[in-house]
Amino acid sequence: MTAANALRLLSLAAIWGASFLFMRIAAPALGSVWLAGGRVLGAALFLLLCAAWLKRLLALRVHARHFLILGLFNSALPFWLYSHAAQYLSASLMAILNATAPLWGALIAALLSRQALPARVAFGLFLGVAGVALLVGLTPQQLSTPVLWAVLACLGAALCYGIASNYARGHSEVDAFSNAHGSMWAASFLLLPWLPTAVPAQMPGWDVAAAVLALGVVCSGVAYLLYFRLLAELGAAQALTVTFLIPLFGVLWGWLFLHEPVGWHTAGGALVVLLGTALVTGFNPRVLWRKTELSP
Repeated sequence: MTAANALRLLSLAAIWGASFLFMRIAAPALGSVWLAGGRVLGAALFLLLCAAWLKRLLALRVHARHFLILGLFNSALPFWLYSHAAQYLSASLMAILNATAPLWGALIAALLSRQALPARVAFGLFLGVAGVALLVGLTPQQLSTPVLWAVLACLGAALCYGIASNYARGHSEVDAFSNAHGSMWAASFLLLPWLPTAVPAQMPGWDVAAAVLALGVVCSGVAYLLYFRLLAELGAAQALTVTFLIPLFGVLWGWLFLHEPVGWHTAGGALVVLLGTALVTGFNPRVLWRKTELSP
């Protein structure tokens, strides 16, 4: 873990943690469909500029079906679900619920392989569920039907990421940059028909427009570029560390800019969820500092 890669890792966690802050700002004004649509379109346009700068062509016709599947489960559907949840839940709670994505990924992988879950993984899943129950049951927000549906929306979004990660593993023939670029255009195409059904009542202010721009360009476009750079240089095991850092930044930004309360239940629930995630993924923090052998 070089200093440069450590800085990239922290930057990525800070950026993705901030995405929940920006969604909290923009969702009440735009609604879920327009916020998700604006985010993926902004990311697609940014990545198009990057592709033009790098002179990288996108084989849309060749990989159209692949981009549509990846765009649905990795962008369109989870962004839509999180945008809905952002109208009812705090940025802190959404960031912590997002950390359940590796749990879903491990469960789906076990179902696909038709193998019994190891005891460590099963206990990790139990801890993840317990952590979510602790967070939701002791949240300072009044529990209501919309709030519970919002929690389920966050868990559904995390489930989508688990589906997307398992799908992507079996389609390594497409490079990472093309996956990001093509899937964002596919997500824009999938969300486009829904936009006329939920037109905002009034034009958004500059703060909402800035939040959408930040979500598209920074939290999606720039973040993908950072993530793929980390994957290439560190590998999946070390890049996974970002999963454990996102909730820390999500809670920090929510407390700092939205004045969201951070009680013992927030810290306790987050700790239980992250411990469960570590058990399920087999994450060991010592891997961060293990010297990597370079191939000749």
